[in-house]
Amino acid sequence: MNLYGYARISSKDQNETCQLAALKNFGVAPEKIFVDRLSGKDFNRPQYQKLLRKLKADDIFVVKSIDRLGRNYAEILEHWRVITKEKGAAIVVLDMPLLDTRNKKDFIGTLIADLTLQIMSAFAQIERDFIRQCQAEGIAAAKARGVKFGRKALPRPDNFAEVFADWKDGKISARKAGRLLGVNYQTFLKWARAAET
Repeated sequence: MNLYGYARISSKDQNETCQLAALKNFGVAPEKIFVDRLSGKDFNRPQYQKLLRKLKADDIFVVKSIDRLGRNYAEILEHWRVITKEKGAAIVVLDMPLLDTRNKKDFIGTLIADLTLQIMSAFAQIERDFIRQCQAEGIAAAKARGVKFGRKALPRPDNFAEVFADWKDGKISARKAGRLLGVNYQTFLKWARAAET
C-alpha cells in the first residue's frame, strides 16, 4: 500500500504551501506528493496523470479538498470512479471526512460518500462557472472604461516610412521589411495597414 498526495493551484499568484502542509501532516512523504500548476477545468494535467498511472489496488490517494482534484462535475465523478473502482485505490479528501473511502466498503457508507461527492463536485463546478462569469463581467466593465488589454503597441522605428515605401512599391517583401525594422512580418503588416488608413 502506497500513500500518495495530490495538490493543485491554478495560477502563478497562488501558493500550494497550505495543501502541501496538510498532505504532509496526514503522513504523505514529500516524494509521493504530485503538484500541478494548472486549471481544474479538466484532468489533462501531467502530474495528475503521472500519479494516476502509479496508483494500484489498496493505495491511498489524498487531496486537501475536492476542488483541488478538479472543477468539472462530470469529470470529477468519472475520475473518482476510475480511482476507486478500476484502480481499486482509496480516496481521502482531508477537508471533507465523509469523502474518505478507506473504511466505507458497506452499502450505506458508499451511498453517503457518493452523495457527498456529487454535491461537492457540483459546488466546485458552480464556483468555477461563477469565477468565469465574474472574470468576463470584469473584463467587459474594464473595456467599457477604456482599459486596454494585451501587450503595449511597439513604437514604429525611425526608418519605417522608407521601408514601408519600398514594400509598397514591391521592392521588398513583408518578411524583409520586418527584418529591416527588427520586428516580425506580422507586426510590419499591422503597421502597414494602419499607415494606409
